[in-house]
Amino acid sequence: MSREAPHPLDNPALSSLTGPHAHFAERHRRILRYPVEVTPWIALPDDPGPDDWADLAALTGPGAEVPLLGFNGTVPPDWEIVFHLDGVQLVDDGLVAAPEPEAVRLGPADVPEMLDLVARTQPGPFLPRTVELGTYLGVRREGALVAMAGERLHPPGWTEISAVCTDPAYRGEGLATRLIRAVAHGIRERGETPFLHTGAGNTTAVRLYEALGFRLRRTTAFLAARAPEHLTEERTAVPVG
Repeated sequence: MSREAPHPLDNPALSSLTGPHAHFAERHRRILRYPVEVTPWIALPDDPGPDDWADLAALTGPGAEVPLLGFNGTVPPDWEIVFHLDGVQLVDDGLVAAPEPEAVRLGPADVPEMLDLVARTQPGPFLPRTVELGTYLGVRREGALVAMAGERLHPPGWTEISAVCTDPAYRGEGLATRLIRAVAHGIRERGETPFLHTGAGNTTAVRLYEALGFRLRRTTAFLAARAPEHLTEERTAVPVG
């Protein structure tokens, strides 16, 4: 009997880095990651073994703190878990998507303002080159960026909505909802399906997403673990292609 193929969202970073985002991939054997200024997501194989963990340490550096976003497996005993947060993955299940007239497309020139907004609102990782991952939309008031949302992981047929945030002074106006719908509209126009991640304990966000038409697909975890200080052999990371 043949095994059922894994769903692209079971290991979304791997699906992205071997699919539409392959041009971003840095790899060492079966380990892939995005450039460190793009996003912290690292792609482990579905069945990582001791050699894979050693390759991950080689790719990130001995003793490095390694983000293991969305990893549901077992971390080896010589790796120290330094952060753990339960998370959820939600998928479009009837979201009403629509363009947002007030939204503007954000690009590299807007990154300083985007980083400032993220620092004040803490929606999750957003780095100097994250904007390269897809479409980012924002709302400006009196010239200042006060809300944004955009695209991050890109498994085949799917696009993750991420970096949803609003300046505290402008909350209550529905800007996040309007931007989510606008980003989702662009995803749907490509024939793809929106999905997203958030912390399981962020009940306000989860309720908002469910009210908009997302449904829980699975629980997950956001981890960070410290790699061993010493590797058993010399391993060198190389870029894809």
